[in-house]
Order: sequence, then C-alpha cells, then structure tokens
Amino acid sequence: MPTATAPQRRFTGHETFVCRYAWLPKVVRELDPDRSGNPLLFKDEDDAMVRLGVGKNMVRSAKFWAECTGIIEEIEGGGHGPTEFGRLILGHDGYDEFLQRIETLWLLHWKLATNPKRPLFHWQQMLNHWQRAEFSESEVLPFLIRGLRTDETVKSERTFADGFRVFVNSYLPTRGRKGEIAEDNLDCPLVELGLLQKVGERLKDANTREPVYSFVVDRKPGISSALFAYCIWDYWRNSPYDGQSSLGFRFVSSAEGSPGQIFKLPELAVRPLLDGLSSATDGAFAFVESSSMQQVEMKSGLTEEDLLRFIYTPADS
Repeated sequence: MPTATAPQRRFTGHETFVCRYAWLPKVVRELDPDRSGNPLLFKDEDDAMVRLGVGKNMVRSAKFWAECTGIIEEIEGGGHGPTEFGRLILGHDGYDEFLQRIETLWLLHWKLATNPKRPLFHWQQMLNHWQRAEFSESEVLPFLIRGLRTDETVKSERTFADGFRVFVNSYLPTRGRKGEIAEDNLDCPLVELGLLQKVGERLKDANTREPVYSFVVDRKPGISSALFAYCIWDYWRNSPYDGQSSLGFRFVSSAEGSPGQIFKLPELAVRPLLDGLSSATDGAFAFVESSSMQQVEMKSGLTEEDLLRFIYTPADS
C-alpha cells in the first residue's frame, strides 16, 4: 500500500516521444567528464539541440528518458552527470557504448520500471497491477485513473492516454497501411525485447475499433542468470528487505517490482535463472531449495560494478 512518504511519480516529461536509439549514448557522451562533457548541457536547450541533433521537445524527452533509465542524475553544483550505471554501460570504454546488446536493453527496461526516486507511473501500473491477459486503451484508462494516490494531483484524461500510448509504442512498433513499420518507432530500442504483442482488435464503440494487446509471458532468451542477479540485487537494495541475507522465492518471482514480475516471466522460466545464479556470479548468489524453503542468498559487499561485470564478461567467455 502506498504511504504518505511514497516517492513522487512521473506522469509527463516524455513529450509523447518514445526513447530513441541514439539518445542515451549521445546524452552520456555529452555529459561524460572523461570526454570534456558539459554538465550544464540541459541548461541551454538551444545548445543541447545542436549537440544532440534533435528539436527542443526531443531534447526534453531525451533528458526525461536518460533520467528515468538511471543513466544520468543531478550533480552537486547544478547540472547533470552520468551515474555509475550510465558510466559503466554507455561511458567511454563502457560495456555497451553504442547500445548494441540485448542485455543492455533489458537493463534499461528494468530501470524504467523500477526507478526508486521518481517511479514512472504508466510502467509501474501496467507491469505490476494490470492482472488480465489482454488490454486495450479504452479499458486501461479507467484503471490508470483509479491508480492515482490521494496525495497526487488529478491528471487530465489526455495525460493518461498519452502515457499509455508511449508505453505501448516503446515495446511495439506501429505499422502503416501496408504493414510496414513506421519510421518513428524504428529507433525505439525496447521494441527488440518482444515484451508486448498485438493480439487483435475489438469494438471501442458502435463505429470504432481499437487494438488489443497482451504481455508476452514466456521465457526471455536475452535474460541470463547474471542479468537476473543484477536485478535481484537492485530490487533488494531498494526494498524493505535491504540488509537481509536471504530473500524468498516469491519475492523475486512475482512480488510487485520483482524481476520475475517486471520481465513477465512465468515461474518455470524463473527457476532455471535462479539455478544458474551461483555459477554466473562466482558464488556471490545462490538459490537454496529444500522441502521447507526456497530462497535466494546473497553475499554482502557486492557492488554495481561487480554485478555488471558478471553480465558482460562472464567467466566462461
């Protein structure tokens, strides 16, 4: 249950644009102190337009997505800089400087869905609280409106609708009349994850039909045990269970904000990932299962750098 101290959620800021492939690497590059980056990049939108090669609204959108994915943060003295996560992934000599690996896309999806400081409302609600197999815009909008907390300012229906369309278009390309993928969505990297699918259409009213979507709840080949371990660690440290040495199976497989829930994995797909934790993390994680207990155990002192190294430079590579 949300409390009075629950973090303020984001409803707007994307300017109705999905995140584009080039934006995140460019933002990190322009802010990276190792490349003489300018921490005040977003203080001068005209300069940012030139440096990022996009229009003013897209500059604002790029900043929004960079913040929501946790690759940049506000720094002391004003301005922005890459986070440890952003530097290790997209920085100079980072693991995936040009955003080419599927593991990075899953990590960005994870960060979008679990931002602890400013949760992204539509991601939080759709990934954690929508319980039916299928959904359409007309039935989701009342659900989203009901998801407002009492301490949140009432938003217009357009805000909810715009956010829903951005959410869908982040994972599912739109297609033209002849079935071609619209160019505007080719640059959205999360489309590659295959998290959503269009399953048909239904009548919205007497004269209008609307698309029907569903989440793909299945194994996800791009999610390794090492990547799952990073997400368990990230979930763990931002949860009330931080400081505990073990976490029950349900808390990593189906609880709100858990890796299993955010990645839409069935239980049968979670178990092999947990079985592989120990070998994928040099024993830093282990899944312990007996007749009376199923839990993940984690060594203390792990760092983000440790966990990302397990993903991008596995021991058997």
